[in-house]
Amino acid sequence: MNMAKPHSAVQQYNKVSVSSGVESASPHRLIQMLMLGALEKIHTAKGHMARGEVSAKGGNISWAISIIDGLRASLDLNSGGEIAQNLDDLYDYMTRRLARANIEDDADILDEVASLLSSIKLSWDEVPTRIEQQKQIQEN
Repeated sequence: MNMAKPHSAVQQYNKVSVSSGVESASPHRLIQMLMLGALEKIHTAKGHMARGEVSAKGGNISWAISIIDGLRASLDLNSGGEIAQNLDDLYDYMTRRLARANIEDDADILDEVASLLSSIKLSWDEVPTRIEQQKQIQEN
């Protein structure tokens, strides 16, 4: 049995699944998906780093940097106030640290960035709950 075809079918399914998820996602969910994607790329890069797979490591780190740059570009610095500015600074720091991790082959830096991004994602994940709580308070 040729395993290339089933693997290819799985890849195509994943592409369609992700595409469908993006098309129907709210702006909030899109940000969650981007953060999750960046975290996945960082973790994948760490695995490649451990195995000495330089090209794959660099590709995944570059992809994570691109995703974080996309998150940074989505910030509204004019109306977002101090929070948006702090996130902008933090995203800039993360991209610089990821570049350094790639150059220095430093898994600890990957862990640092993953931890920072996970903290932001955790807070972002709580937003719908807090909005719902605010609505309930206003209704009572």
